[in-house]
Amino acid sequence: MRADRLVLGLFGVASALNVIAAGVASKPLDWVTKPLLLPLLALWFYLYHRSRGLVPNAGILAALLFSWAGDVALQFEGTTAFITGMALFGTAHVCYVTTFVRHGALSRMRAWPMPLVPVGYAVFLVGALTWLWPALSEAGLALPMAVYGTLLSSTAALAASFGWRTALGGALFLISDLLIAVRVADAFTIPGPPIWVMLTYVLAQFLLATGWVARRAQ
Repeated sequence: MRADRLVLGLFGVASALNVIAAGVASKPLDWVTKPLLLPLLALWFYLYHRSRGLVPNAGILAALLFSWAGDVALQFEGTTAFITGMALFGTAHVCYVTTFVRHGALSRMRAWPMPLVPVGYAVFLVGALTWLWPALSEAGLALPMAVYGTLLSSTAALAASFGWRTALGGALFLISDLLIAVRVADAFTIPGPPIWVMLTYVLAQFLLATGWVARRAQ
């Protein structure tokens, strides 16, 4: 078995265990598995390219590693940890956006009906912020959330220009972080076990990374 496939399999196992940890509220399992997720995905991304004599995209790797740092920060409690995690994820989105723009996302977005994608995300962002603004303001998080939401929406919109995998990955990333914002604002209680944030997040990062690989392989 090639090393990249083995690492991707390990990522799948760690992801499943982390989603289970969220479902059964096991902090020890979460602390063991969550810090493994993005390093394994980044390692797969690197090995996949190197095994084919290609240079892995530094921007995507940086986005994955900043996301990993954000994951670790958010394992701690408190506002400082939350702001730190949000800043690290914001940096990850800057890496994603910069990479997408450098590889022609803006020109791709001009072809109809692609211009509707950023418009749709902008409307969604404004609606979500309008709904959550009072509670986020009370928590002192409204402005940081607005900035972060803009970066996240930009990632989601530009990702749509590189195929269905990256498009779905960007959309799931937005859903995952919206669920976090809803929880922080205490705006809505989602029924069932609390697995949806991690499930959508893991799928988002997986689809963005593999979608970028699929786009390059075309």
